[in-house]
Amino acid sequence: MKASQTQIGTFGLLLFFFLLVFFTNLSLGSISIPLEKIFKILFLENTDKESWNYIVLNYRLPKAFTAILVGSGLGASGLLMQTLFRNPLAGPFVLGISAGASLGVALLILGTSFLGAFLGEVSLTNWSLIGAASTGSFFVLFAVLIAIKRIKNTMSILIIGLMFGSISAAVINVLSYFSTAEKLQQFIFWSFGSLGNLNWTEVFVFGIVVSSCFLVLLKAIKPLNSLLLGENYAISMGVDIKKTRYLVLICTSLLTGVITAFSGPIAFVGLAVPHLSKLIFTTSNHRVLLPASALVGAMLLLLCDTIAQLPGSEYSLPINAITSIFGAPIVIWLLIRKKDSRSL
Repeated sequence: MKASQTQIGTFGLLLFFFLLVFFTNLSLGSISIPLEKIFKILFLENTDKESWNYIVLNYRLPKAFTAILVGSGLGASGLLMQTLFRNPLAGPFVLGISAGASLGVALLILGTSFLGAFLGEVSLTNWSLIGAASTGSFFVLFAVLIAIKRIKNTMSILIIGLMFGSISAAVINVLSYFSTAEKLQQFIFWSFGSLGNLNWTEVFVFGIVVSSCFLVLLKAIKPLNSLLLGENYAISMGVDIKKTRYLVLICTSLLTGVITAFSGPIAFVGLAVPHLSKLIFTTSNHRVLLPASALVGAMLLLLCDTIAQLPGSEYSLPINAITSIFGAPIVIWLLIRKKDSRSL
């Protein structure tokens, strides 16, 4: 199935709005910088204020690229989970990978209170947080993959993922109970999610992982289209269900884990974006929906980040608060739109 002329035109329009939101994101903040100055800075031309160069090149631009990577990764992951589990309310966090990443960070930050005699004081840097989150997410991924070997039912995999998430949340609650107020505050701030804490080296590593996952997922487009009509139909078309399931679960888990590791847990984007993409393009073809979900996710998170900055103010809101304000109404609308809840 190829994209129609209308869909190509829609992609062009979305790309235009994406660029508009991208440059608006670079321009607005506690200090407003005119768009013409933004273009001069991006083309490495001198501007009237040296501070503007530093703000754009060392803070706003890495943050914008982080938003693009996070939004596109979560949008694509949500689409894959909804297709694999054939459930429109599935999201990238259903396998418990994000909860595992949160558990890793909780052990690093809160564990010094509960296990201080064994852990001692640890240095909290970006890389230590990323390492802890990655370790936690990969541990849960490994456990899920072991469980998958014994299970053929896709819905059972979903339940197991939710159970791993519940176990991780329970351990975090125990650590929080015994933690000091200072450590608890540090963990809470991390759990709010952040797009502005990465330098260029970290953004580069982040980008390599996300891009690699997208390249691998290109192989899953045709099998995913077949799965839309059921596993029996997919098998009759020669699709290796087990291989496709492993490919989708591993790539989605890697995307979810690395996103949580680099930016913290970002809510609702992965759940809401696939539905927005389907509404915009009115198709179930993953050759269209996969890039569409990535583009819409990137654009939505850039927009949310622009709003979270509270342009003209020195304060900024947690990115999770803004994504939930945008995402929750979409999910509520989806539920109300379905006259029969069993059709979900």
